[in-house]
Amino acid sequence: MNNTDVFQGFPNEGVQFLIDLRSNNNRPWFQEHKQQFKDYLQTPAQQFGLEMSKKLSSISPSKKSSPQVNSSIFRIYRDIRFSKDKTPYKSHIGIWMWEGDRPKMENSGYYFHLDPPNLMLGVGIHQFSKTLLKAYRDSVVNPEYGPDLVDAIHVVTQKGNYSIGGKHYKRIPRGYDAKNEFADLLLYNGLWVGDENVIPPELYSSELLDYCLEIYSDLVPIHSWLLKMTERIQSN
Repeated sequence: MNNTDVFQGFPNEGVQFLIDLRSNNNRPWFQEHKQQFKDYLQTPAQQFGLEMSKKLSSISPSKKSSPQVNSSIFRIYRDIRFSKDKTPYKSHIGIWMWEGDRPKMENSGYYFHLDPPNLMLGVGIHQFSKTLLKAYRDSVVNPEYGPDLVDAIHVVTQKGNYSIGGKHYKRIPRGYDAKNEFADLLLYNGLWVGDENVIPPELYSSELLDYCLEIYSDLVPIHSWLLKMTERIQSN
């Protein structure tokens, strides 16, 4: 890919490729259509990652991304070693732009997920590592950081029909007070907020960049709270 190429949107052919892949999720079909995958999905995804990374600097100056496959651009190949589903390919495209100095998936960041007929945009950490889980729980019950998180969630949910995700456990973890006013947040094993809608017309043009930036900007309070949490770990 020529990194000087300007992002002009994802072509219709890229969306159709993902739709067709669901019915033809096998190696012979993919190999036959691999060049279409590269032209209509992989290359636009890399171009998008480069341009979106520049845009995000206005709200996350230290964010990190790389337009390489298996870095910001998730591989299309599924890990089927421990899965009952042996289909070899993902029928979606995922792009991850993170902020922080931990391993990339242990940082909060900005996620782009194209899965026809929908597009999902989100921020946060999908699943906490053991270290992050303790830091998160301690932050929730902290008299300063807990209220800050509740305020961030309130600000974000007031801006749009955004969904908070990550609630997983049924019981308050041992060692934490079930009567804490924010105890419900202790049931989370990750924390993210997202927007999922039918693919907008902006997907097919460079207007997608501003479309995404507007949504990411709405969601940034939760990202910022998580970023500060991970920074506290680094400084201890």
